Amino acid sequence: MSHPGSPLVQIVTLGCARNDTDSEQLASRILTGGMALTDDPGEADIILVNTCGFIEAAKKDSIDLLLDLADARRPGAKIIATGCMAQRYGAELADSLPELDAVLGFSAYDDIAARLRDVLGVDETSEKASPSEGASPNIVRARLDAGPYAPLKIASGCDRRCAFCAIPAIRGAYRSRPIADIVAEARWLVGQGVREIMLVSENSTGYGKDTGDREALPHLLRELGGVEGLAWVRVSYLQPAEVTPALLDAMADVGNVVGYFDLSFQHASGPLLRRMRRFGDTESFLELLAQVRLRCPQAGVRTSALVGFPGETEDDLKELHHFLQQARADAIGVFGFSDEEGTEAHGLRGHLSPDEIDQRTRATSELADWLMESRAAERLGERVQVLVESVDDSVVGRAAHQGPEVDGTTTLIFQDHQPLPAVGDLVWAKVIETDGVDLLAACLNL
Repeated sequence: MSHPGSPLVQIVTLGCARNDTDSEQLASRILTGGMALTDDPGEADIILVNTCGFIEAAKKDSIDLLLDLADARRPGAKIIATGCMAQRYGAELADSLPELDAVLGFSAYDDIAARLRDVLGVDETSEKASPSEGASPNIVRARLDAGPYAPLKIASGCDRRCAFCAIPAIRGAYRSRPIADIVAEARWLVGQGVREIMLVSENSTGYGKDTGDREALPHLLRELGGVEGLAWVRVSYLQPAEVTPALLDAMADVGNVVGYFDLSFQHASGPLLRRMRRFGDTESFLELLAQVRLRCPQAGVRTSALVGFPGETEDDLKELHHFLQQARADAIGVFGFSDEEGTEAHGLRGHLSPDEIDQRTRATSELADWLMESRAAERLGERVQVLVESVDDSVVGRAAHQGPEVDGTTTLIFQDHQPLPAVGDLVWAKVIETDGVDLLAACLNL
């Protein structure tokens, strides 16, 4: 995939799984454009940073990393910002950070290799790779991680107008990918050693609405159920108000779709949710969870809670805490409100002080930690299927209810007569101990 004399590019990715897929698409275009990839910043001609610009904390992390990389780069190496923060702030980012050699938004992605050569000031003299060298024909992607899991983007953009969210302004209108293209990419990923894919988008329950097919996501899941060698399909970013019985049925019925429900409730106070331009309340959310567990008794549930939104009262916060105590979620992400320019919330009355937001966030986070540990303890004695992700001094993977990277891990133990599995194997085990959200499980097969 590389050629003598090719410029070397290191790709550094921040933010969400959607950015991970963007980086792998950039990697494919860089390779087919005659450049090469490296993991070593000491030899990179270009360090390409795929930034996150969703909330203030993510923007700060992106800027701090850009500055650190600029200070540490080898002489002559270029630092380039791409991704959401580059798209959102563009010229402002370039003006405020003279350490950067370029800021490239989404429009540069299709021709990224040429844009990088422009920054380096070199001609397009290196031999280009054919698509089969960088990626399969019709698949614009090159893997940057050799593990058994990969995210797979099903759509881009968002048509919802949640009052706190800047994503529609950054990513644009919702655009669903064709089912055939998604299934083809899933098959390609399996050929690269992937055993689990996670479907990602800004709103997966919106899949197909832009094409007039409101049952597109259940249809997609059933198509992915027929991909040979694909052990697990995980669905992320579900809007609770858009989850239909047909989707619940598909997630329960398709054999390789895991019982994992990533439901972004955000809050549980009905009046505050309406102020956020969202829908639902404690009663409707608990009923949805009841329907989930009726179909999938061992279902994993991930959710997020946004604390300190303008106008949030003490009673609203108590309602959120009451809901979380009833929900029995396996994973709870707690976020303090971030006042983002260009969002409706920016102009609302009733903004809380930063100290009050921090206090409420800490209190909710402490509750969430206790609830997640309690939920993990409920799984003692449970029979779980585990995808093995590493085999070193210990064998570590994830149970079906544990999403990648953020939901905890499961460490497997074996009897002397049991052979160790390989990375990518699925192992049945019994949970015998917990450590926070992490599990220890005894192997039942092999």
